[in-house]
Amino acid sequence: MTFAHLHSLRDTYTQKRHNVIESYRRHLRPEALLTALRRVTDQTLREILKTAPLPRDAALAAVGGYGRGELYPYSDIDVLILLAHEPDSEDQVRLEKLVAALWDLGFEVGHSVRTIEDCRREASNDITVETALMECRWLAGSKALPAQLADTMASQRDPRAFFQAKRSEMQQRHARHQDTPYALEPNCKEAPGGLRDLMVLLWIAQASGIGQTWREIGQTDLVTPSEYRALRRAELAFKRLRIELHLLAGRREDRLLFDLQPSLAKVYGFEATRTRRPSELLMQRYYWAARVVNQLNTILMQTFEERLFPETRGEWRALDDDFCVAYNRLDTQLPDAFERNPTLLLRAFLVMQEHAELTGLSAQVMRAMWHARRLIDTQFRRNPINRYLFIQILQQPRGIVHALRRMTLLNILPRYLPEFRKIVGQMQHDLFHAYTVDQHILRVIRNIRRFTMPEHAQEYPLASQLIADMERPWLLYIAALYHDIAKGRGGDHSELGARDVRRFCKNHNLDKDDTALVEFLVREHLTMSKFAQKRDLTDAQSVHEFARYVKTERQLAALYLLTVADIRGTSPKVWNSWKGKLLEDLYHLTLEALGGAQPDTGTVLAQRKQAASSEIRLMGLRDDARDTFWKVLDVAYFLRHDASEIAWHTRHLYYRVNAETPIVKARVIGQNQGLQIMVYAKDRPDLFVAICAYFDQHTLSIQDARIHTTHHGWALDSFIVLLPSRDTDYRSWASLVEHELTDALQKALPNNAEVPRPVVGRMSRRSRVFPIVPNVELQPDENSKSWRLAVTASDRPGLLYSLAQVFARHDINLQMAKVLTLGDRVEDVFIIQGDALEHPRAQLQFERNLLARLSDTPNPALAHSL
Repeated sequence: MTFAHLHSLRDTYTQKRHNVIESYRRHLRPEALLTALRRVTDQTLREILKTAPLPRDAALAAVGGYGRGELYPYSDIDVLILLAHEPDSEDQVRLEKLVAALWDLGFEVGHSVRTIEDCRREASNDITVETALMECRWLAGSKALPAQLADTMASQRDPRAFFQAKRSEMQQRHARHQDTPYALEPNCKEAPGGLRDLMVLLWIAQASGIGQTWREIGQTDLVTPSEYRALRRAELAFKRLRIELHLLAGRREDRLLFDLQPSLAKVYGFEATRTRRPSELLMQRYYWAARVVNQLNTILMQTFEERLFPETRGEWRALDDDFCVAYNRLDTQLPDAFERNPTLLLRAFLVMQEHAELTGLSAQVMRAMWHARRLIDTQFRRNPINRYLFIQILQQPRGIVHALRRMTLLNILPRYLPEFRKIVGQMQHDLFHAYTVDQHILRVIRNIRRFTMPEHAQEYPLASQLIADMERPWLLYIAALYHDIAKGRGGDHSELGARDVRRFCKNHNLDKDDTALVEFLVREHLTMSKFAQKRDLTDAQSVHEFARYVKTERQLAALYLLTVADIRGTSPKVWNSWKGKLLEDLYHLTLEALGGAQPDTGTVLAQRKQAASSEIRLMGLRDDARDTFWKVLDVAYFLRHDASEIAWHTRHLYYRVNAETPIVKARVIGQNQGLQIMVYAKDRPDLFVAICAYFDQHTLSIQDARIHTTHHGWALDSFIVLLPSRDTDYRSWASLVEHELTDALQKALPNNAEVPRPVVGRMSRRSRVFPIVPNVELQPDENSKSWRLAVTASDRPGLLYSLAQVFARHDINLQMAKVLTLGDRVEDVFIIQGDALEHPRAQLQFERNLLARLSDTPNPALAHSL
């Protein structure tokens, strides 16, 4: 093939592609585009064969999606070169020339060269090969050879084995996508509820002889007319979505990436509302469609199984007048049971919970429920029997999570709770929730349920103990259902949710005390995490302020349980053992405060010194040795550290009060809950910057910092850090940090040298698309000369190091830091002092420099000045 001919062929192909895509833009007919692209490609391949012919008696066939007659704008072109016999040297030359021509033309080709025997052997070992060959379509060369291949494959295909293999393959694929269609960046082809789930149904129907097309399947008794219409609507919707993704990305891209979601929403014509972005409306529509596909896939896979494996029906037996057991699944005595008695829509889930031997709902029941969901109306919700049944479902000792998930899948729960329906598929762009609102709620309920299970008691010791002592733990499920149910409406979702749950409790006849507890939990579900992670828990005043919120031990225990379950249900990145320790510490401190007097600084100081002295004596230290160190410390130090920390510091520093070289000590907190690091050195302006630089270089995440200066000018700084992701060897790190940080501080630059800028890491893709506007709040502390600095921004590597440099430049002294990282969002609180804060102009410049460093691209002036 000459260069000129190749160039001409490529230009012709490109122009034809452009024309069919332009036609699609005018008419928006997805299947017409897929067919047109396939035809253009067919024609081009046949043109190539005129100058790069096939081997003798061979055939060129399309396989996979291309073989099915569908070609997406940037999909691979999968072809099979089918040989009548093993290739000789001449055949090899022709094959090499043909494949080279395909690549030279710019095709993204997935090609295989096989004989019929090769195909038979490969298909028997690999279900993906067998599936691709089911859609083999002749393009050129011998027509007899592909026909012979089709006969061979059909003769060796076992429909039952094919079903089992495709089901296993689907389960593995779903697991790779976290078994949910509700990922924030879902793959519209491969994820649960995506195009591939529809294709699995079609392939099984073809392999089983049920039908070759959706139209043929729709004419059988396996699919109702409404299900057929829903399948076709979903298929067309997903085909268009995949096309738009390819065209927007300019490449093969099947994921609804954050970067693409705003542009995709614009293509579909979504417009922002008062409370929601266009991309949020787009994604909610996607999740609704994915849920329909997920529902129908579940129903039809089970229907196929019952058709292919009738012997597994097992012994039929009645459970009561309405329900029976078949295939070890719950079935109804009458096919129209739900139409006759809609109350059974809820009682079915209760029966499932009461019979542990049942493995699920039958296909008939799921189908009937899905069709009868519209019977759940205002009258149904007001029915006292239905209200009683719903509470009974929540009160069962087992099966609560499975029941609520099934109810959501089949659209029963969103119909029964209209307020829940509003948040199905509702995105959360707060940068720390990794799931949609409805899926987050279900995960929180799952976490609460795990507290009740003995096999998880080691994982949640305090939670397991508290929930075991709770009189009516099922109230927590109600609180979890409603804690985020008002998101997306605008306003305070905690307050709006509290109103909703109060109405729910009244409608479901909960007594006054239980209603008050649930309402309190929904309204205050964020309060405990805010106090634990943003306030100084060594400050008795903070603890007593929180105690005034919770009022009673019952409310404290319930709020602790909901808070732990809530944080763990946001994202795998958000929870860590240090957050768990903070919450547990706050629980115990508040429990003590609820039974004690109001805090008195003198009493707290005396108690803390006495407790620390007791620990020090157990270490074998004399009181006079202790006092040598303690006399250089002020009251603020003792109020800011607990007894264990004071004793630890004293043990290592009592004989080195005037140490000339830095002293670094590290210890593991609890069961790998964090690494506590103490730095004792002559104070200097760049000390905090140097320490942050070391932590930044080693990807150690600072969670808590307490900065103190002794009477004689030594810095005594204490940090809590977490290790890099997936690293749990805290003991080895403790030794490493002691050695390396000491060395780094001894080699630190002199005070008058330029402090190096940190290497600013890239923000996550999600942060770039849905950025948080950096915010700085600086307020004076009413009780001292300190200032409280609150910082909110998108997280990125090197951020705290950048802030430390701003502190150093403005001679700001850091007394304490509470660093809160929530996924891709940071909410940090610093207690600071400095002369610059007392002068309005200097304070304003300090805040401007902080904001510049919090932005993704710090301003050049600040970069130069630092």
